[in-house]
Amino acid sequence: MEKSVTEQVTPPVIGQRFRGFLPVVVDVETAGFNAQTDALLEIACIPIVYNDQGEFVPGEAYHAHINPFEGANLDRRSLEFTGIDPTNPLRLAIAQDEKTALKRIFKSLSEVRRAQQCTHCVLVGHNAHFDLGFLQAAVQRTATKNQNPFHSFSVFDTVTLSAVMFGQTVLAKSCLQAGLEFDGKEAHSALYDTQKTAELFCFMLNKLDPLVSQGLFATETTDENAE
Repeated sequence: MEKSVTEQVTPPVIGQRFRGFLPVVVDVETAGFNAQTDALLEIACIPIVYNDQGEFVPGEAYHAHINPFEGANLDRRSLEFTGIDPTNPLRLAIAQDEKTALKRIFKSLSEVRRAQQCTHCVLVGHNAHFDLGFLQAAVQRTATKNQNPFHSFSVFDTVTLSAVMFGQTVLAKSCLQAGLEFDGKEAHSALYDTQKTAELFCFMLNKLDPLVSQGLFATETTDENAE
């Protein structure tokens, strides 16, 4: 007599996939290009996790508007480009100082990192070293090194991945090439850019990941004692 057994394969935590790294998509909006002198104005972070089907998906977003640190440079051209007005009363009502914002976001990311059994977060970004540089400068200013969950120099760069997969390096063009919507009017908001970068990164991972492409997370049916 044949016995049919249906077994659901439980998706693994991210700690089993990237050598203990938790990919976290990060975007910053700044008042210039010099991480040491120019203000960090916005930061958004989205960890990448598995869904029930074993596909990479964006997790919960953590976001902050940040008040310029004391003595920070505010480059007029950068502010015009991003559309951010640091003196806007509506923004001032919700903005936090760097240390408060970073500690809150780092605490949330560390909780996700532990749940995913990872040792470090690794920054994922579109031109990732730019974001990492501003993040590290803010960590140094705020003395939050002990709370910082990010690896000090390793990054995953979606510019490189996009160039390989699509022949594109611009975020908007890469998203469109992947079939993802991109609203240019929403661009240069840290949260929006992070959301789109996370969607793009997950799209590329799911196309490239052998465990997903081979269907190893699908429900499997096996027959015991089958002839």
